[in-house]
Amino acid sequence: MRTIAVMNQKGGVGKTTSSVNLAAALARQGRRVCLLDLDPQGHASLHLGIEAGPDMPSAYDVFTRQTTLDDSRQLVMDNLSLVPSNIDLAATELELAGVAGREFLLRNAMQHWKDQERFDYVIMDCPPSLGVLTINALTAVSEVFIPLQPHFFALQGLSKLFETTALVSRRLNRGLRVSGIMLCLYESGTRLAADVVEDLKHFLVCSDGDSPWAAARIFRSRIRRNIKLAESPGFGQSVIDYAPGSAGALDYLSLADEVLAMELAAADGPAVTSTAMRAAA
Repeated sequence: MRTIAVMNQKGGVGKTTSSVNLAAALARQGRRVCLLDLDPQGHASLHLGIEAGPDMPSAYDVFTRQTTLDDSRQLVMDNLSLVPSNIDLAATELELAGVAGREFLLRNAMQHWKDQERFDYVIMDCPPSLGVLTINALTAVSEVFIPLQPHFFALQGLSKLFETTALVSRRLNRGLRVSGIMLCLYESGTRLAADVVEDLKHFLVCSDGDSPWAAARIFRSRIRRNIKLAESPGFGQSVIDYAPGSAGALDYLSLADEVLAMELAAADGPAVTSTAMRAAA
């Protein structure tokens, strides 16, 4: 079971859009996927047509140990389940302040999924802040995907994200690594986008080989700006269902193919070196 946190401490970079549509694309490929909405705004839930009211079990109930993940999840399409979120989740920062082991609540709640191989993929849409919810996600997963808009300031924010994952890796989750960077809101006709990608490649090549992002790859699939991606949440659907022939749907299906290729490469033989992966990107 691959466990992936989609994380960026900056808002508006395509984090929720990528979480939802990558999960939907993997489900379309026949993988059993569960999407965990860990953002109190609940946008991933709304994107899939689920509004978690006070009577609906949600991620908040899991963190406060009132219910289990299985009792909270809902099937939203073939092969895709969702653990929804709502504004109640914002209270966890205060309510868990004095709870011993609060960083491991989600990992403990997921343990039976790992033991039973309940899903092929668990994808977590993290909030755009570093708090107890994001720390729980990073402690529970083995991989981090970072959505990145190819702008100058995005590179500055990326170094902070790497510092965060390194800190969690050292103290809470030795198996954590940044395995992929997704370029979102991409405008292929601009010089800026190309320059940022080159700077990003250079940064990764120069990284310390022992760091948790040493094997990070820049996915070849670029998520282009596309109006269908913006429209689909209003219809409670992934772009894969809303506009299957659109550029947004094709880009996320292509990204899912790359994610699956990583899985197959790991199963078939020795891991490709990070230098080779970066060169391929």
